[in-house]
Amino acid sequence: MDNMRGAVLMTVAMALFAVEDMFVKSAASALPVGEVLALFGLGGTIAFAVLTLREGQKLWHPAVASPLLLTKAGFEMAGRLGYTIGIALTPLSNASAILQATPLVVVAGAALFFREKVGPRRWTAIAIGFLGVLVILRPGLEGFVPAALWTVLGLLGFAGRDLATRAAPKVLSNLQLGIYGFAVLIPTGLIILAFTGGARVPAAVELLPVAGATVFGVAAYWSLTAAMRVGEVSVVTPFRYTRLIFALFLGVLVFGERPDAATLMGAGLIIASGVYTLWRGRK
Repeated sequence: MDNMRGAVLMTVAMALFAVEDMFVKSAASALPVGEVLALFGLGGTIAFAVLTLREGQKLWHPAVASPLLLTKAGFEMAGRLGYTIGIALTPLSNASAILQATPLVVVAGAALFFREKVGPRRWTAIAIGFLGVLVILRPGLEGFVPAALWTVLGLLGFAGRDLATRAAPKVLSNLQLGIYGFAVLIPTGLIILAFTGGARVPAAVELLPVAGATVFGVAAYWSLTAAMRVGEVSVVTPFRYTRLIFALFLGVLVFGERPDAATLMGAGLIIASGVYTLWRGRK
């Protein structure tokens, strides 16, 4: 039952994240990326703080200052920074396809840092998955888009965040983790603004996609955290790939994107290698 709950929560989280990405991309077309990220983080922090207080939980816990949680915050910042800029500058379908390599990095990280056993077959599958990322990026070829490298930074950050979330102290609830996860986005957005230029006062209509991203982002983050802490990693993680389906649908429907053959081929390599890697680990 825990694995079933984890699978459902992960699928719901991926659908919600895809909608969140849609709103973030829409907001970034009108407002500076740093301002969007800071406002998004502020809204999510307030939402999770209210939910935490409603449950009678404390907003601050000493475990937040532990090295593990500080490391998690650093990975969260890197992941959000890279992926937000990535979806703002590149097609949503491409960025989402590259992000599907996150579970492969999680498996590799589990082998390196948690001493989990990963055999030659799974290492080969991981290498094939990374080859899929290169197919999408097309370095050195005519279709190469340097801005897509921001998405690679995002996937590395999210992989580190997920590994740290798995090892997070059980004394912290999902709601408390949500507060700290969104709070780090505020300084991340301010850092971007420091390098790209100042913020501006947004019009009311420009805040609507930011509000939409916040609502769906809060729900998605809670679902993801719950999924990673309920089910087994090898069972729950493959359901991450449903995000690509949702992202492709929204990219075509909302932004009129048409993923090319290289993007679809690379996404297929990533998904096939990821599913095999996790299936092999389960076996």
